[in-house]
Amino acid sequence: MNNPKLATNRGSGYVSNTQLIRYLLLFVLAWAIVQVLAYFETVLVIFIFAAILAFLLNYPVTLVSRFMPRWLAALLVFLLALLVLGGLVATLGIAIFSQAQQLLEQAPQFLESAIAWLENLQIFLRNRNVTVDFTTFETQLREQFLGFLSMSFTMLQNILLNLIDVILIAVVSFFMLLDGKQLWRLVMKLFPPRMRSELTEAIQRNFIGFFWGRLLLSIFLGISTFVVFLLLGVPYALVMAALVSIFDLIPGIGATIGIGLVCAIVLPQGILLSLKVLVVSILLQQVQENFLMPRLMKDSVNINPVVMFFALLIGARVAGLIGVFLSVPVAGVLISLLDIDEMRGEQAEQPSH
Repeated sequence: MNNPKLATNRGSGYVSNTQLIRYLLLFVLAWAIVQVLAYFETVLVIFIFAAILAFLLNYPVTLVSRFMPRWLAALLVFLLALLVLGGLVATLGIAIFSQAQQLLEQAPQFLESAIAWLENLQIFLRNRNVTVDFTTFETQLREQFLGFLSMSFTMLQNILLNLIDVILIAVVSFFMLLDGKQLWRLVMKLFPPRMRSELTEAIQRNFIGFFWGRLLLSIFLGISTFVVFLLLGVPYALVMAALVSIFDLIPGIGATIGIGLVCAIVLPQGILLSLKVLVVSILLQQVQENFLMPRLMKDSVNINPVVMFFALLIGARVAGLIGVFLSVPVAGVLISLLDIDEMRGEQAEQPSH
Protein backbone atom coordinates (compact mmCIF):
# COMPACT_ATOMS: atom_id res chain seq x y z
CA MET A 1 0.00 0.00 0.00
CA ASN A 2 1.47 3.37 -1.01
CA ASN A 3 2.11 6.01 1.60
CA PRO A 4 0.43 9.27 0.43
CA LYS A 5 2.71 11.39 2.63
CA LEU A 6 5.78 9.85 1.05
CA ALA A 7 4.35 10.43 -2.43
CA THR A 8 3.65 14.05 -1.51
CA ASN A 9 7.23 14.52 -0.34
CA ARG A 10 8.51 13.03 -3.56
CA GLY A 11 6.31 15.35 -5.59
CA SER A 12 7.57 18.42 -3.71
CA GLY A 13 11.27 18.13 -4.40
CA TYR A 14 12.14 14.99 -2.43
CA VAL A 15 15.56 13.61 -3.42
CA SER A 16 15.68 9.82 -3.44
CA ASN A 17 18.74 7.75 -2.62
CA THR A 18 19.09 6.85 -6.30
CA GLN A 19 19.20 10.52 -7.31
CA LEU A 20 21.66 11.31 -4.53
CA ILE A 21 23.97 8.52 -5.66
CA ARG A 22 23.68 9.77 -9.24
CA TYR A 23 24.73 13.31 -8.19
CA LEU A 24 27.66 11.93 -6.22
CA LEU A 25 28.77 9.84 -9.20
CA LEU A 26 28.58 12.91 -11.45
CA PHE A 27 30.69 14.85 -8.96
CA VAL A 28 33.26 12.04 -8.81
CA LEU A 29 33.29 11.84 -12.62
CA ALA A 30 33.91 15.60 -12.87
CA TRP A 31 36.73 15.35 -10.32
CA ALA A 32 38.27 12.44 -12.25
CA ILE A 33 38.09 14.42 -15.51
CA VAL A 34 39.88 17.36 -13.87
CA GLN A 35 42.62 15.03 -12.58
CA VAL A 36 43.09 13.46 -16.03
CA LEU A 37 43.28 16.90 -17.63
CA ALA A 38 45.86 17.95 -15.04
CA TYR A 39 47.93 14.82 -15.78
CA PHE A 40 47.98 15.62 -19.52
CA GLU A 41 48.46 19.35 -18.93
CA THR A 42 51.49 19.75 -21.23
CA VAL A 43 49.80 17.97 -24.13
CA LEU A 44 46.59 19.94 -23.64
CA VAL A 45 48.49 23.23 -23.51
CA ILE A 46 50.13 22.49 -26.87
CA PHE A 47 46.87 21.51 -28.55
CA ILE A 48 44.85 24.34 -27.01
CA PHE A 49 47.29 27.02 -28.14
CA ALA A 50 47.61 25.32 -31.53
CA ALA A 51 43.82 25.38 -31.87
CA ILE A 52 43.72 29.08 -30.90
CA LEU A 53 46.41 29.89 -33.46
CA ALA A 54 44.56 27.87 -36.11
CA PHE A 55 41.33 29.69 -35.24
CA LEU A 56 43.04 33.06 -35.68
CA LEU A 57 44.70 32.12 -38.97
CA ASN A 58 41.63 30.41 -40.40
CA TYR A 59 39.96 33.73 -41.26
CA PRO A 60 42.75 35.00 -43.57
CA VAL A 61 43.17 31.47 -44.97
CA THR A 62 39.47 31.42 -45.88
CA LEU A 63 39.81 34.76 -47.66
CA VAL A 64 42.92 33.74 -49.60
CA SER A 65 41.49 30.31 -50.50
CA ARG A 66 38.95 32.04 -52.76
CA PHE A 67 41.76 32.60 -55.26
CA MET A 68 43.78 29.39 -54.84
CA PRO A 69 43.59 25.87 -53.36
CA ARG A 70 43.16 25.81 -49.59
CA TRP A 71 46.40 23.93 -48.94
CA LEU A 72 48.34 26.61 -50.80
CA ALA A 73 46.47 29.42 -49.02
CA ALA A 74 47.14 27.78 -45.65
CA LEU A 75 50.83 27.41 -46.50
CA LEU A 76 51.19 31.04 -47.62
CA VAL A 77 49.33 32.49 -44.63
CA PHE A 78 51.21 30.24 -42.23
CA LEU A 79 54.61 31.17 -43.68
CA LEU A 80 53.68 34.87 -43.63
CA ALA A 81 52.59 34.57 -39.99
CA LEU A 82 55.87 32.83 -39.12
CA LEU A 83 57.80 35.54 -40.94
CA VAL A 84 56.00 38.31 -39.05
CA LEU A 85 56.35 36.56 -35.68
CA GLY A 86 59.99 35.74 -36.37
CA GLY A 87 60.70 39.35 -37.25
CA LEU A 88 59.00 40.55 -34.08
CA VAL A 89 60.93 38.07 -31.95
CA ALA A 90 64.23 38.94 -33.64
CA THR A 91 63.74 42.66 -33.07
CA LEU A 92 61.13 43.56 -30.49
CA GLY A 93 61.42 40.33 -28.49
CA ILE A 94 65.20 40.54 -28.11
CA ALA A 95 64.95 44.21 -27.10
CA ILE A 96 62.29 43.39 -24.48
CA PHE A 97 64.33 40.45 -23.18
CA SER A 98 67.45 42.62 -22.95
CA GLN A 99 65.67 45.39 -21.07
CA ALA A 100 63.99 42.84 -18.79
CA GLN A 101 67.38 41.35 -17.96
CA GLN A 102 68.77 44.81 -17.13
CA LEU A 103 65.71 45.56 -15.01
CA LEU A 104 66.15 42.35 -13.04
CA GLU A 105 69.83 43.13 -12.51
CA GLN A 106 68.97 46.59 -11.15
CA ALA A 107 65.98 45.29 -9.19
CA PRO A 108 67.82 45.33 -5.81
CA GLN A 109 68.53 49.05 -6.30
CA PHE A 110 64.83 49.64 -6.97
CA LEU A 111 64.02 47.77 -3.77
CA GLU A 112 66.43 49.89 -1.71
CA SER A 113 64.99 53.05 -3.28
CA ALA A 114 61.48 51.95 -2.38
CA ILE A 115 62.49 51.20 1.22
CA ALA A 116 64.26 54.59 1.47
CA TRP A 117 61.10 56.24 0.16
CA LEU A 118 59.04 54.48 2.85
CA GLU A 119 61.48 55.62 5.54
CA ASN A 120 61.29 59.22 4.35
CA LEU A 121 57.49 58.98 4.36
CA GLN A 122 57.59 57.63 7.89
CA ILE A 123 59.79 60.55 9.04
CA PHE A 124 57.52 63.02 7.26
CA LEU A 125 54.43 61.65 9.00
CA ARG A 126 56.19 61.45 12.38
CA ASN A 127 57.13 65.13 12.17
CA ARG A 128 53.42 65.84 11.85
CA ASN A 129 52.55 63.77 14.94
CA VAL A 130 51.34 60.79 12.91
CA THR A 131 52.91 57.65 14.35
CA VAL A 132 53.38 54.86 11.80
CA ASP A 133 55.76 51.93 11.61
CA PHE A 134 56.66 50.49 8.21
CA THR A 135 59.20 47.99 9.58
CA THR A 136 56.92 44.98 9.19
CA PHE A 137 55.85 46.16 5.76
CA GLU A 138 59.49 46.61 4.69
CA THR A 139 60.29 43.04 5.78
CA GLN A 140 57.34 41.69 3.82
CA LEU A 141 58.35 43.84 0.86
CA ARG A 142 61.84 42.33 0.86
CA GLU A 143 60.48 38.78 1.10
CA GLN A 144 57.88 39.31 -1.64
CA PHE A 145 60.44 41.02 -3.83
CA LEU A 146 62.93 38.17 -3.51
CA GLY A 147 60.16 35.72 -4.35
CA PHE A 148 59.14 37.77 -7.38
CA LEU A 149 62.77 38.02 -8.50
CA SER A 150 63.25 34.27 -8.28
CA MET A 151 59.98 33.68 -10.14
CA SER A 152 61.03 36.13 -12.88
CA PHE A 153 64.36 34.36 -13.46
CA THR A 154 62.57 31.00 -13.53
CA MET A 155 60.04 32.37 -16.02
CA LEU A 156 62.78 33.63 -18.34
CA GLN A 157 64.48 30.24 -18.21
CA ASN A 158 61.20 28.45 -18.94
CA ILE A 159 60.58 30.68 -21.95
CA LEU A 160 63.94 29.66 -23.39
CA LEU A 161 63.42 25.98 -22.55
CA ASN A 162 59.92 25.84 -24.08
CA LEU A 163 61.06 26.56 -27.63
CA ILE A 164 60.32 22.93 -28.52
CA ASP A 165 56.72 23.38 -27.35
CA VAL A 166 56.45 26.52 -29.48
CA ILE A 167 57.64 24.56 -32.53
CA LEU A 168 55.11 21.80 -31.79
CA ILE A 169 52.32 24.36 -31.44
CA ALA A 170 53.22 25.84 -34.84
CA VAL A 171 53.35 22.42 -36.55
CA VAL A 172 50.07 21.22 -35.01
CA SER A 173 48.30 24.48 -35.88
CA PHE A 174 49.43 24.17 -39.51
CA PHE A 175 47.95 20.69 -39.84
CA MET A 176 44.80 21.93 -38.12
CA LEU A 177 44.53 24.58 -40.83
CA LEU A 178 44.85 21.90 -43.51
CA ASP A 179 42.52 19.28 -42.02
CA GLY A 180 40.47 21.45 -39.71
CA LYS A 181 37.09 20.71 -41.29
CA GLN A 182 37.46 16.95 -40.98
CA LEU A 183 38.62 17.24 -37.37
CA TRP A 184 35.77 19.60 -36.56
CA ARG A 185 33.21 17.20 -38.06
CA LEU A 186 34.70 14.44 -35.92
CA VAL A 187 34.35 16.57 -32.77
CA MET A 188 30.79 17.60 -33.69
CA LYS A 189 29.74 13.94 -33.89
CA LEU A 190 29.91 13.93 -30.09
CA PHE A 191 26.90 16.29 -30.00
CA PRO A 192 23.29 15.79 -31.17
CA PRO A 193 22.73 16.76 -34.83
CA ARG A 194 20.17 19.45 -33.90
CA MET A 195 22.72 21.53 -31.97
CA ARG A 196 25.82 21.13 -34.16
CA SER A 197 25.28 24.20 -36.35
CA GLU A 198 24.30 26.36 -33.38
CA LEU A 199 27.34 25.18 -31.39
CA THR A 200 29.68 25.84 -34.34
CA GLU A 201 28.31 29.37 -34.76
CA ALA A 202 28.56 30.10 -31.03
CA ILE A 203 32.17 28.87 -30.84
CA GLN A 204 33.22 30.83 -33.92
CA ARG A 205 31.58 34.03 -32.69
CA ASN A 206 32.83 33.82 -29.11
CA PHE A 207 36.31 32.35 -29.59
CA ILE A 208 37.44 34.03 -32.81
CA GLY A 209 35.89 37.38 -31.93
CA PHE A 210 37.24 37.26 -28.39
CA PHE A 211 40.84 36.32 -29.22
CA TRP A 212 41.13 38.66 -32.22
CA GLY A 213 39.57 41.48 -30.21
CA ARG A 214 41.78 40.97 -27.16
CA LEU A 215 44.88 40.70 -29.34
CA LEU A 216 44.16 43.96 -31.20
CA LEU A 217 43.24 45.78 -27.98
CA SER A 218 46.43 44.62 -26.26
CA ILE A 219 48.54 45.70 -29.24
CA PHE A 220 46.93 49.15 -29.16
CA LEU A 221 47.48 49.54 -25.42
CA GLY A 222 51.08 48.29 -25.67
CA ILE A 223 52.04 50.65 -28.51
CA SER A 224 50.28 53.68 -27.02
CA THR A 225 51.74 53.18 -23.54
CA PHE A 226 55.22 52.67 -25.03
CA VAL A 227 55.02 56.00 -26.87
CA VAL A 228 53.73 57.80 -23.78
CA PHE A 229 56.33 56.18 -21.51
CA LEU A 230 59.07 57.35 -23.86
CA LEU A 231 57.71 60.91 -23.75
CA LEU A 232 57.52 60.79 -19.95
CA GLY A 233 61.05 59.40 -19.65
CA VAL A 234 60.00 56.19 -17.90
CA PRO A 235 62.99 53.83 -17.48
CA TYR A 236 62.79 50.57 -19.43
CA ALA A 237 59.75 51.88 -21.33
CA LEU A 238 59.63 48.89 -23.68
CA VAL A 239 59.45 46.36 -20.83
CA MET A 240 56.85 48.44 -18.97
CA ALA A 241 54.67 48.71 -22.08
CA ALA A 242 55.08 44.97 -22.73
CA LEU A 243 53.92 44.23 -19.16
CA VAL A 244 50.79 46.34 -19.61
CA SER A 245 50.08 44.75 -23.00
CA ILE A 246 50.55 41.16 -21.75
CA PHE A 247 48.38 41.66 -18.68
CA ASP A 248 45.75 43.34 -20.86
CA LEU A 249 45.18 39.98 -22.56
CA ILE A 250 43.45 38.92 -19.32
CA PRO A 251 39.87 40.24 -19.58
CA GLY A 252 38.34 42.33 -16.84
CA ILE A 253 41.21 43.14 -14.48
CA GLY A 254 44.30 42.40 -16.57
CA ALA A 255 45.04 45.97 -17.65
CA THR A 256 44.48 47.26 -14.11
CA ILE A 257 46.96 44.74 -12.70
CA GLY A 258 49.53 45.63 -15.37
CA ILE A 259 49.17 49.38 -14.78
CA GLY A 260 49.41 48.92 -11.00
CA LEU A 261 52.55 46.80 -11.37
CA VAL A 262 54.21 49.38 -13.63
CA CYS A 263 53.33 52.22 -11.23
CA ALA A 264 54.82 50.23 -8.34
CA ILE A 265 58.05 49.66 -10.29
CA VAL A 266 58.27 53.33 -11.29
CA LEU A 267 57.41 54.63 -7.78
CA PRO A 268 61.05 54.70 -6.49
CA GLN A 269 61.86 57.02 -9.41
CA GLY A 270 59.53 59.61 -7.98
CA ILE A 271 55.90 60.03 -6.89
CA LEU A 272 55.20 62.57 -9.64
CA LEU A 273 56.42 60.25 -12.40
CA SER A 274 54.42 57.37 -10.97
CA LEU A 275 51.27 59.54 -10.84
CA LYS A 276 51.83 60.64 -14.45
CA VAL A 277 52.16 57.00 -15.52
CA LEU A 278 49.00 56.11 -13.60
CA VAL A 279 46.89 58.96 -15.02
CA VAL A 280 48.02 58.48 -18.63
CA SER A 281 47.62 54.69 -18.48
CA ILE A 282 44.09 55.02 -17.08
CA LEU A 283 43.18 57.50 -19.84
CA LEU A 284 44.50 55.12 -22.51
CA GLN A 285 42.63 52.24 -20.90
CA GLN A 286 39.39 54.27 -20.98
CA VAL A 287 39.93 55.02 -24.68
CA GLN A 288 40.47 51.32 -25.26
CA GLU A 289 37.39 50.17 -23.33
CA ASN A 290 34.92 52.88 -24.36
CA PHE A 291 35.95 53.59 -27.95
CA LEU A 292 37.78 50.57 -29.40
CA MET A 293 36.30 47.63 -27.50
CA PRO A 294 32.64 48.21 -28.53
CA ARG A 295 33.74 48.29 -32.19
CA LEU A 296 36.17 45.38 -32.14
CA MET A 297 34.15 43.00 -29.95
CA LYS A 298 30.56 44.01 -30.66
CA ASP A 299 29.73 40.66 -32.31
CA SER A 300 31.67 38.42 -29.92
CA VAL A 301 31.46 37.84 -26.17
CA ASN A 302 28.63 39.61 -24.37
CA ILE A 303 28.73 38.66 -20.67
CA ASN A 304 27.60 40.34 -17.50
CA PRO A 305 30.72 41.57 -15.59
CA VAL A 306 29.77 39.57 -12.48
CA VAL A 307 29.44 36.39 -14.54
CA MET A 308 32.74 37.18 -16.27
CA PHE A 309 34.64 37.46 -12.97
CA PHE A 310 32.98 34.27 -11.74
CA ALA A 311 34.10 32.50 -14.93
CA LEU A 312 37.64 33.87 -14.51
CA LEU A 313 37.86 32.53 -10.94
CA ILE A 314 36.52 29.12 -11.95
CA GLY A 315 38.89 28.96 -14.93
CA ALA A 316 41.89 29.92 -12.81
CA ARG A 317 40.99 27.29 -10.21
CA VAL A 318 40.48 24.50 -12.75
CA ALA A 319 43.22 25.17 -15.32
CA GLY A 320 45.42 27.99 -14.02
CA LEU A 321 46.56 30.61 -16.52
CA ILE A 322 45.10 28.73 -19.49
CA GLY A 323 41.76 28.58 -17.70
CA VAL A 324 41.86 32.35 -17.25
CA PHE A 325 42.26 32.90 -20.99
CA LEU A 326 39.65 30.31 -21.99
CA SER A 327 37.05 30.91 -19.28
CA VAL A 328 35.39 33.98 -20.84
CA PRO A 329 34.84 32.58 -24.38
CA VAL A 330 33.72 29.24 -22.90
CA ALA A 331 31.21 31.08 -20.71
CA GLY A 332 30.10 33.06 -23.77
CA VAL A 333 29.46 29.83 -25.69
CA LEU A 334 27.41 28.38 -22.81
CA ILE A 335 25.36 31.57 -22.47
CA SER A 336 24.70 31.61 -26.22
CA LEU A 337 23.65 27.96 -26.29
CA LEU A 338 21.44 28.20 -23.20
CA ASP A 339 20.14 31.63 -24.31
CA ILE A 340 20.34 33.17 -20.83
CA ASP A 341 19.63 36.88 -21.28
CA GLU A 342 20.18 37.61 -17.57
CA MET A 343 23.86 36.67 -17.92
CA ARG A 344 24.53 38.95 -20.87
CA GLY A 345 26.24 42.30 -20.60
CA GLU A 346 23.19 44.13 -21.89
CA GLN A 347 19.78 42.87 -20.95
CA ALA A 348 17.78 41.71 -23.91
CA GLU A 349 14.58 43.56 -24.53
CA GLN A 350 11.64 41.83 -22.98
CA PRO A 351 8.87 40.95 -25.40
CA SER A 352 5.83 43.11 -25.04
CA HIS A 353 2.62 41.43 -24.00
